[in-house]
Amino acid sequence: MSTEEFELYNKLVEEIKKCRKCNLWKNKLNYVIGDGNIFSKIMFIGEAPGAEEDKQGKPFVGAAGKYLSKVIKEKIGFEDRSNYYITNVIKCRPPNNRDPTEEEINACKEWLEIQLEIIKPEIIVTLGRYSTKWIFEYFGLKFTSILKVRGKVYEAEKWNKKIKIIPTLHPAAVLYHANWKELFEKDFELIANEIRKRTHNLKDFIR
Repeated sequence: MSTEEFELYNKLVEEIKKCRKCNLWKNKLNYVIGDGNIFSKIMFIGEAPGAEEDKQGKPFVGAAGKYLSKVIKEKIGFEDRSNYYITNVIKCRPPNNRDPTEEEINACKEWLEIQLEIIKPEIIVTLGRYSTKWIFEYFGLKFTSILKVRGKVYEAEKWNKKIKIIPTLHPAAVLYHANWKELFEKDFELIANEIRKRTHNLKDFIR
């Protein structure tokens, strides 16, 4: 990533902090833009911030986020977010953690599009149906349901390279449906295999 791209990212952060594209900004505590290493080749994309994320201004820091970090560490070997970048489709918390509406997703999608254009990840991991549906549409893939598309590696062309897209369940849903843990953790073994195809040293998985 060039200095120019780094400056673009910082400019994006400032633009998001001024966003009034939908009404979610009125009740939020913080914009939850993203966290981790913007130089990483892997990007995790979730749905929307929850209560703890809204308080801290960082994605995936509540119970679901802690479980996600644990699985990433155990299955992939990434010790912390210095190895990857993580964000959501929606940058403000929907009231009472309700699902985001189509209008809210459409209003907010510009920010995720710019994040993708700046970071240009080689591997995109989608967490849950909303981010999976959005990413599939963005890359021209057919989405049916999260349980049907998870556990597979999809390929798309972007930024003059092949992009791997790996959908999995949302960690909050996995905590709610304990019987999904095996599926979720198996998906992360698949993600780990894709990373190992590209590097023997996890710390080198940046550009």
